[in-house]
Amino acid sequence: MSFFSRISDRSKEIDSLLCVGLDPHLAELNVASDADEETVAAAALQFCKSIIEATYPYAVSYKPNSAFFESLGGPGHATLTSVISSIPNSIPVLLDCKRGDIGSTASAYAQASYVKSGADGVTLSPLMGYDSVEPFVTGEFAGKGGAFLLCKTSNPGSEDILKGVAGKIARLAGEWSERANGEKGGVPCLGLVVGATDAAALRQARMEAKGLWILSPGVGAQGGDLDAALMAGLDEEGSGMLVPVSRGISRAEDRAEAAKKLRDDINDARKRVVEGKSKKEDGIETFQTEFIEFALQQGVLKFGSFTLKSGRESPYFFNAGLFDSGAALFKLGKAYAASIMSSELALTSSSVKFDVIFGPAYKGISLGAIVAAALYADFGVDVGFAYNRKEAKDHGEGGMLVGASMKGKKVLVVDDVISAGTAIRESHSMLTKIEAIPVGVSIALDRAEKRALDDPVSAVQAVARDLAIPVVSIVGLKQLFGFLSGSGDFDASILEAVTKYRSEYGVD
Repeated sequence: MSFFSRISDRSKEIDSLLCVGLDPHLAELNVASDADEETVAAAALQFCKSIIEATYPYAVSYKPNSAFFESLGGPGHATLTSVISSIPNSIPVLLDCKRGDIGSTASAYAQASYVKSGADGVTLSPLMGYDSVEPFVTGEFAGKGGAFLLCKTSNPGSEDILKGVAGKIARLAGEWSERANGEKGGVPCLGLVVGATDAAALRQARMEAKGLWILSPGVGAQGGDLDAALMAGLDEEGSGMLVPVSRGISRAEDRAEAAKKLRDDINDARKRVVEGKSKKEDGIETFQTEFIEFALQQGVLKFGSFTLKSGRESPYFFNAGLFDSGAALFKLGKAYAASIMSSELALTSSSVKFDVIFGPAYKGISLGAIVAAALYADFGVDVGFAYNRKEAKDHGEGGMLVGASMKGKKVLVVDDVISAGTAIRESHSMLTKIEAIPVGVSIALDRAEKRALDDPVSAVQAVARDLAIPVVSIVGLKQLFGFLSGSGDFDASILEAVTKYRSEYGVD
């Protein structure tokens, strides 16, 4: 069986996502500082074997870190092979060696890892391309070996290099796996290493590589949030992730109990995430629920009885002007970015269908700025930003437009809401006059209601129809209804009023 088939089967068999690290730190071996290599190696072997004996009922896989064995000197490799041979055959072994080379060197590393050491899978650096991965998953190791590729690791320094390329690595991992297998749909031979400290990167990796296993270090001492990590990284079946833990087990007084508790804590979090996803009403995404809750906290969204300009009595009111602090704007920008990246405006999890964001004066200016910043911060998408003035400037650079050039560029218009659609139509007209190409509109709230009782089309639908571009919202009336339906925090009369309003004025 292939490495990842064994991972999957073992995970199902013992109902666990726990991967146990075997890192024989010298400080944990209880040997004298001047002990010879043989003594230290014997202590390292006993250290690892005691962890294996205590934790095997809960471990999907064991992950010995080759560096700690190499540091033992001459006896190091023999100690590593002895550790691996002591692991029950039913449990796959992942050698954490992070190799990254090509040609005969990569082939030698594969031989050393699989044949000489006895490991079933490895961790690799993919920065030298497919050439550095191929020897580990093809040839004599085809259908047997497997590799987790470093994608976005849990250390802060990974931001320096991996932030901008993590999405590409995740996408390539899927392509390389198919290339190595020689056919689409086979059991993947590659996975990804994505730190639990970066939920956005996990979400991005899962979007790009839906069928791959993810090794997600960083829960615990490094500050990774288990629930957030699982929410972002679990596959559609509530699996597909391994959570590796080393010191949290090796330094525990009762290692067996520590491993059991970790397995149970991970499963409890997994259950919360899976149940939360299954309870979504009317397609509410996590970012939409968070946005509604935040809007309520800020007083931006209120439920009650409100008279609109149209004369209708609405059971809710939305005033985006109350997002009036740095913290509020920061969260608002993230919600816009999440809605855009989950819509048809996204090409992949790290690229979009537009080149520039345009924020029409006045409210659109700040909104466009925070959305551009959030797209870069959360998804590594770097696009231009521009806005207009209400009146032309007669000094300096002059003109009505400020920021990135939009001529010949694909442009996304960002605003808070669409009431009649007049402002969006004016923006569209202005953009086409300067030879820009409007490709979409992003708004915070779609009221999704008829313009008149005898008109079955909403203002948003009319804009999308007339301008032939998509309009994407963070939330709409459908999501507000779903949120209320699934929440026990509101009086039944509010849900009843929204239900009635949706029935009378809502559009599909």
